[in-house]
Amino acid sequence: MVGVAGCSRMPPPGKVEGGDLLERLRDRGTARLGIANEPPFGYINSQGEAAGEAPDIARVVFERLGVPNIEPVPTEFSALIPGLQAQQFDIVSAGMYINPTRCEQVLFADPDYLMLDAFIVPEGNPDGVTDYRSVKDKGLRLASGEAYAQVSYAESYGIDVLVLPDQVAGLDAVTQGRVDAFVGTNVTVQGTVKDNDRADATQPFQPVVDGEPAYGAGGFAFRLSEKNFRDAFNQEILKLKEDNYRELLEIVSPYGFTMAEMTDLTAEELCA
Repeated sequence: MVGVAGCSRMPPPGKVEGGDLLERLRDRGTARLGIANEPPFGYINSQGEAAGEAPDIARVVFERLGVPNIEPVPTEFSALIPGLQAQQFDIVSAGMYINPTRCEQVLFADPDYLMLDAFIVPEGNPDGVTDYRSVKDKGLRLASGEAYAQVSYAESYGIDVLVLPDQVAGLDAVTQGRVDAFVGTNVTVQGTVKDNDRADATQPFQPVVDGEPAYGAGGFAFRLSEKNFRDAFNQEILKLKEDNYRELLEIVSPYGFTMAEMTDLTAEELCA
């Protein structure tokens, strides 16, 4: 028992260690995925299975790493990093944006997508919403999702943001007139308004914060104690990107991802 406890200890804050989790996952045969209920990135489908771009990528990668099964562990988006650190699951598989603040808490694989932002607006976009500046200048009421990066983007413009549980709540708020717009990733917004005749999606746009582009690039997160696991997983991500992203696109295209969302940015660049 002493040996098991030693393997599962956490490193001091800010310290990265090698770790042996991948070997233990191979022995166990199952990896636990921390996911948030946010289509198309990660969710539980009607069959009770993990679905979305991140779980589907994870399923392929873990199979190649010798871990044949995945087990979803649904949680609130804001609880993903704390849950990972508390060892409630083995990896965050939720398309989490990579940014310097999160990089202090977890290790990231290189991103598997780069996303622009968009707004859910009433049909016809009567207020002419195009970007955060237009929301601020027009004094519009804006909502976004819990722990969404878009909250901080909007707040950098001095916009008060109503934080809602998810994009479905955002659609309801817009169609009921409680807010003028809801902001999220372009793919999330497009999927949410599909087949809805009371709301539209705006054209996607590159968010800018303090005069610099804010890149919405997401990837898998790992505990600081598991650099070996992260490195092995990352090698498989890079293989999926070979041949002009052919394999990666085959996995994620059913969820609305296209060549426009592919990126060769690295986690190191985004963490800096």
